[in-house]
Amino acid sequence: MSSGSSVNDALTGYLAGQVTAEKVVSVVAAEYYATGGVGSGEWLVPLIDIIERAHPGIVELQGTTDKPGFAVRLQERPFPPQWERALREAAEKVAGITTNHSPLPTPGFFARIVRAIRRVFSA
Repeated sequence: MSSGSSVNDALTGYLAGQVTAEKVVSVVAAEYYATGGVGSGEWLVPLIDIIERAHPGIVELQGTTDKPGFAVRLQERPFPPQWERALREAAEKVAGITTNHSPLPTPGFFARIVRAIRRVFSA
């Protein structure tokens, strides 16, 4: 699994309420700082801006013998709750997902498969 897909998984899980803000922060920061914020890491800038404003010093860089020569370590502090809304909005922007404001829950994976199969056989 590539690190980009792990970021996508973390963002999707966060937007679905299955992943904590702290986990998203650690995954996003690790990916962003591993790439140096350039190239494939540029798409994470909106999230990094929120993370750095909300929680300066949340990330500690440690030297390692492995490539790229450092490791990102998340400080053991909770993400400030007053910044969760901004983090969620940035996650939606980065993930390209808009929040569904419907009072009905979105259908699950199995329900979408059943609906697709019904469409195939009803056509």
